[in-house]
Amino acid sequence: MSFATSVPKVAQAVTATFATYCTADFLSNFIQHPTQKMDYGIFNQFIGREVDQTFWGTRTQHIVGVAGCLAITDHTSQALYARIFQKELCFAKSPAAFVAHTFLFIFSGVTLYCAGDAALNPNHKEEDRMTTFKSETYNSYVGSNTAWFEPYVPVAVAKFAGPAAGSSWLGSALLPATLAYSTVKGVGWNDWGNSGLNELEEKMNGVGIEK
Repeated sequence: MSFATSVPKVAQAVTATFATYCTADFLSNFIQHPTQKMDYGIFNQFIGREVDQTFWGTRTQHIVGVAGCLAITDHTSQALYARIFQKELCFAKSPAAFVAHTFLFIFSGVTLYCAGDAALNPNHKEEDRMTTFKSETYNSYVGSNTAWFEPYVPVAVAKFAGPAAGSSWLGSALLPATLAYSTVKGVGWNDWGNSGLNELEEKMNGVGIEK
């Protein structure tokens, strides 16, 4: 395959993965915060919620930023494996390698996002940026260790709902990613229920307000 033909295909694959991860992150919020109102920044105005920050420090920043980083590290990891071992990475044929890939691309992708957030987010004080990065990297490591199950989700779906469901986009991509997002964020950042909310989310959900 020539460079001219491979670049559009790679870009298309990365874009599709990015869209899947954006959707998975959004859906995971309903698992982690089923009764809470989330802060989606500039999009709050369309769902009748207050807008504080338009992007930085909101769920939208996380959805777009993490999905972009994960899409890059996911495809980079698979490409490196294919180049080194001269075969496509496949869970059925190389389960141990695929589980290792899952941890590595999630940890590296989330850490890449944390680095960008620590460096660029104007809400962080200049003197706290490195401390923030180190703290977030540790959270990334803790959370990424919980995502080992992700490759097994399509197998379980296929067993209980049939091979077609297990190989579908919903069963093989969106559902595993959504569940992985939930555990990585939930365990790594204690992002459950009324925990892990930003200031606007606490305000919208009445957290810390005495009645």
